[in-house]
Amino acid sequence: MPSADAQLAQVLAGRGGGRAPEMRQVANEAEARQVAEEFEAFFLSQILEQMFTGVGENNPFGGGSGEQAFRGLLNEEYAKVMARAGGLGLSDNLTTEILRYQEAGGDA
Repeated sequence: MPSADAQLAQVLAGRGGGRAPEMRQVANEAEARQVAEEFEAFFLSQILEQMFTGVGENNPFGGGSGEQAFRGLLNEEYAKVMARAGGLGLSDNLTTEILRYQEAGGDA
């Protein structure tokens, strides 16, 4: 398993699986909710990637280059579904904080 520094370097280099959420201004609460869910999905995809690291590598019916190529996409989709279904509950608090930050005049 890579060290925390190596994992951070992968994420910053864009190789950590998943796409970072887009930073932007929001016009209303619905957009703030969408941004918050995108962030929670990104966070969950990072958790899922670490959780599934090494799973099935010694399985005679799994693994291979195909699984390696598409595992990140599968983790992203799992994370999106989890975030839409309530996830960890981060998006509720993030929505509130996004709106409060913008009302105070902060930039996204």
